[in-house]
Amino acid sequence: MNAFDVLRDSLYFFKRHLASIVQLCLPLVIFEAALQQVVDHVTEPDSFSAASVVVGLLVYPLYTAALILFLDARTRGEAPRNLDLLAMSARLWPRFALLTALNTLLILLGLSLYFLPGLMLMVMLAFAEYLLVLRGMGPLQAMKESLRLTRGHFWRILLCILCVMGPLWLLKGATLAVYPDPQNPLIAVLIDSAHSFLQLFTSVVLFRLFMLISELPDKRNGAV
Repeated sequence: MNAFDVLRDSLYFFKRHLASIVQLCLPLVIFEAALQQVVDHVTEPDSFSAASVVVGLLVYPLYTAALILFLDARTRGEAPRNLDLLAMSARLWPRFALLTALNTLLILLGLSLYFLPGLMLMVMLAFAEYLLVLRGMGPLQAMKESLRLTRGHFWRILLCILCVMGPLWLLKGATLAVYPDPQNPLIAVLIDSAHSFLQLFTSVVLFRLFMLISELPDKRNGAV
């Protein structure tokens, strides 16, 4: 289970199903970015806004849960309709939004403690979303099970996350250098939408890792 094999397989899947992922997730990603611009416009610049956090909690769980359901369906050879996936993600929204809030709070708290604890929590909670969506666990149970599943795989998961997010962080920094604040609202929506959509590749990579690690005993026995 080499990290670069995981990245290669995930990239192949992402490219193969790019059109479907665009149709499923991009409209909500753009809506989130546009709504964020509205919130930023009515709040003080450079100030923390609870409304800004609410925007993420409102929209992010919808398209992320839909993507996870899509990934699971495609790996089983199924092709559900986008409306069905979004309907299922809407039913999961309350639990997913609570999980997102708890994960965000813990990671931000960890990042405030000299960064490293936040990075560790990011890895240790990496599978919580998949456990909630695919295994029907509650937020706290999913977080606890993620801590168990990631044990012994920390560096592999961290390497995969950094290989995806590192270039995206650099790209975001380069984009801000070319289009510094204050930005034209339309350009800001396009930039934020593109960045958020590209981050969905992280979900594909982590899904691949989740499936490999959660089924590791079966794989050792040659069952998968």
